[in-house]
Amino acid sequence: MVKLINVGFGNIISANRIISIVSPESAPIKRLIQDARDRGTLIDATYGRKTRAVVMMDSGHVILSAVQPETVAHRVSDRETDGEEV
Repeated sequence: MVKLINVGFGNIISANRIISIVSPESAPIKRLIQDARDRGTLIDATYGRKTRAVVMMDSGHVILSAVQPETVAHRVSDRETDGEEV
C-alpha cells in the first residue's frame, strides 16, 4: 500500500520511499542539494519559501520542503501508526 505524506503547499510524496529527512543547514547537505540540482534530481517544493527540510528518496531524488523536518517526520509516523491500526 502506498502511503502519501504532505510536504507543504499540497505537495505529496511517497512515505515508503523516504530514506531520510534532514535540516538544510550543514555544509554537506548544501553540497548534496547542489549535486542533485546539477544532476537534475532536485525537486523544489518550497514555493519560494525558505527551505526547512530536505527529504532524500530511495530513487536518488532530493526534495526541498518549507515544512520543518520534525513536522514531516511526525506526518510519516502518524501514517505508519494509522496503517498498523487498520
